[in-house]
Amino acid sequence: MSWFLLFLAGLFEIGWAIGLKYTEGFSKPLPTILTIAAMVASIALLGMALRTLPLGTAYAIWTGIGTVGTVILGIVLFAEPATALRLGCIGLIVAGIAGLKLTA
Repeated sequence: MSWFLLFLAGLFEIGWAIGLKYTEGFSKPLPTILTIAAMVASIALLGMALRTLPLGTAYAIWTGIGTVGTVILGIVLFAEPATALRLGCIGLIVAGIAGLKLTA
């Protein structure tokens, strides 16, 4: 169950990172409220996952999910570059997340 909570926390991290773009400097009320709600949900779920998961592993996986998801959505939603080097680096992050999960 803790791994599932950690995964959800990572998804909410993606949500608030992408949401920051839509707040336009916190000048738009609805995106700002949704972004803050995603931040709170992400931290709360991470905290619950940490009841049984090692801190270093959980934090690295949480930020890794957020990083990979945010980069992918940045490519899809905001036409950010999808170069081979960039995609290769995303692959390295995914490999690191998988490695940490396997060793936990």
